[in-house]
Amino acid sequence: MQARVPTRASSVGSCSGAFFPGRALCVSNMEADLSGFNIDAPRWDQCTFLGRVKHFFNITDPRTVLVPERELDWAKVMVEKSRMGVVPPGTQVEQLLYAKKLYDSAFHPDTGEKMNVIGRMSFQVPGGMIITGFMLQFYRTMPAVIFWQWVNQSFNALVNYTNRNAASPTSGRQMAISYITATTTAVATAVGMNMLTKRAPPLVGRWVPFAAVAAANCVNIPMMRQQELIQGICVKDRNNNEIGHSRRAAAIGITQVVISRITMAAPGMILLPVIMERLEKLHFMKKVKVLHAPLQVLLSGCFLIFMVPVACGLFPQKCELSVSYLEPELQDTIKAKYGELMPYIYFNKGL
Repeated sequence: MQARVPTRASSVGSCSGAFFPGRALCVSNMEADLSGFNIDAPRWDQCTFLGRVKHFFNITDPRTVLVPERELDWAKVMVEKSRMGVVPPGTQVEQLLYAKKLYDSAFHPDTGEKMNVIGRMSFQVPGGMIITGFMLQFYRTMPAVIFWQWVNQSFNALVNYTNRNAASPTSGRQMAISYITATTTAVATAVGMNMLTKRAPPLVGRWVPFAAVAAANCVNIPMMRQQELIQGICVKDRNNNEIGHSRRAAAIGITQVVISRITMAAPGMILLPVIMERLEKLHFMKKVKVLHAPLQVLLSGCFLIFMVPVACGLFPQKCELSVSYLEPELQDTIKAKYGELMPYIYFNKGL
């Protein structure tokens, strides 16, 4: 015998986007009482930057990477049961919140399919800290530059593909072209800047990896998600019903993701070289050169554990966009079906 838990629709408000004519899908805070529990309502106000940061601190928690597969499967079952209004007797709010945390960290928001571990945003801290630390440590020799830029772009390509808007499929050929283009851009930028900065102060050379990463992000993300730019991203109404596809919405979402990714890397890759430059001048650090790389990896992790949720929270994941900003043909379709009753559409920009 199962207890039926009634659900209620979350209230939706509006808040202005900071950089683009899109607006966040705002959801009020859920009640702690199961009688009014809505598992899809965010625990924190997604109209505010602080609310989004708290939300992403929760779902990008690197500890969720270690959660066993069967526990993730349990989380998915609990989320689906809660959506249907049917949960096992005695279920507590804390259990449902924990299940939703695991679900959001491991399952794609569009398809509901389990994402590969390395591509999850919760793997950004352990994966990113290792790659960033070694990129910053081994930046002097050309083979090391090429190898670590290749590793980083391979990692980024997998993350970008995993967190794309899955409503727009990408072919294997497109993924291969995107991967090669982004990797070539990163390596070429790093190698070219290394040659230009050979006579520059050592600190300038330490900033070359960030320049390469920033340049590659501007190529990698749009290329890996080019299908969205070509065919448009899936846009929906307030009730999550598909309306059509918009290239303009795709351009907004992808641009926001590019800005977020560069912001995610910036503090660690700009400030950490300054810190290491000063530390390496200390007498005891000169005696333990073998520990320089592990130290950079550890410090990279310290930056990323904060910057991953902060960067993800710069823009709402669920965006609201004025119908008047869409392509004319899509505007006509919406007006023919809904009249003036639909001023905004909604879409998942991806991460």
